[in-house]
Amino acid sequence: MSLDAAARTEPRPERLTAQEARRRLEHARGTRLIQLRALTETGQSADDHLMSAQREAIERVLKEIDEAFARVEDGSYGTCLGCAKPVPAERLEILPYTSHCVACRRRTA
Repeated sequence: MSLDAAARTEPRPERLTAQEARRRLEHARGTRLIQLRALTETGQSADDHLMSAQREAIERVLKEIDEAFARVEDGSYGTCLGCAKPVPAERLEILPYTSHCVACRRRTA
C-alpha cells in the first residue's frame, strides 16, 4: 500500500490542534501578504477599480485571519459562530480562517 493510500484511509481528526491551526493561518497570512505586495509593485494607480477591489478583498481576508488567531488563543477556534457546532476539519483545511460552517455561511451570505 502506498503512503498516499494509507493517508487516505487514516481517520482525520475531528478538530485541528492549535499548533496546526496556527501553522495554516500563518501560511494563509503569508500568501495574502505576498499578493498584497505584488499588487503594490505593479505600479498601477490606486484608482484602478480592479486593483482596489483586489486590495480590499485581500485586506478583508487578512482581518479574518487575525480574528481566527484570536479564536485559537481563546479556545473558540473551529467552533461555528452561527450555530456553535464544530466546523468540519475538512472546511478548516481549505479555509483555516473561516468562522462559520457551510450551512451558517450560506444563511448569512
